[in-house]
Amino acid sequence: MNTVVGVSFKKAGKIYYFDPGELEIKAGDYVIVETARGIEYAEVVVGKKEISDDEIVAPLKDVIRKATLKDRDRHEKNLELEEEAYDICLKKIDKHNLPMKLIDVEYTFDHNKIIFYFTADGRVDFRELVKDLASVFKTRIELRQIGVRDEAKMLGGLGPCGLPVCCATFLRDFQPISIKMAKKQDLSLNPSKISGLCGRLMCCLQYESQTYKSLKKLMPNVGEKIDLEMGKGKVVDRNLVKHTVEVDIGTDENLEVNVDDLDKYDLN
Repeated sequence: MNTVVGVSFKKAGKIYYFDPGELEIKAGDYVIVETARGIEYAEVVVGKKEISDDEIVAPLKDVIRKATLKDRDRHEKNLELEEEAYDICLKKIDKHNLPMKLIDVEYTFDHNKIIFYFTADGRVDFRELVKDLASVFKTRIELRQIGVRDEAKMLGGLGPCGLPVCCATFLRDFQPISIKMAKKQDLSLNPSKISGLCGRLMCCLQYESQTYKSLKKLMPNVGEKIDLEMGKGKVVDRNLVKHTVEVDIGTDENLEVNVDDLDKYDLN
């Protein structure tokens, strides 16, 4: 077993494990760590815990130190520099007339590298752009093409539900999502209804899937006949969230019934 802390470099970003050594570190602290990209500033999101060797991506690197006020000031300054670098890169992209959309810019803490994230429909020959940027910033330049889901995570925004998109607020990893999940949740298969800002299936379809599966076990199926006080009725629709079913009782209007009130229906 290994004692580790989990850190994240961005809000809702992926969690990476580091060895805290003898340092007293808890969730919410900020630390300086060494990564493959260089020295980085990170937030501790998982306090000290024990994990097995199978859960570690070798080699497990050490936390260099807890971040100081000077480190935090430098991090804030880097955020300002990233905004400036973004504007400069936009002008350079326009100058070279490249078919790409700049999404974000990220400085490593030690200024060893600047990473420019972009989207494009296909491959882009950005060699001249890299040379141009390197001459301006005098450091290593990396241009990284990302997908539409990563774009939505970086930019954020409001989802179809009216709330900030899940990927930018609390989902740290993207999971596979299938249309089958939407079907099992009795949702409309209209693409505009089940797609997020990225144009792909909404992330909530995946992480809410198990909840809907559990709710279905507590409710009668569409087409099933159930006993009501006024006689038998046939379930013609159901609302898993409201925990209600719409029942055809042979009148002009169907009856909406809360499943919890179906005393005569065997929910087991």
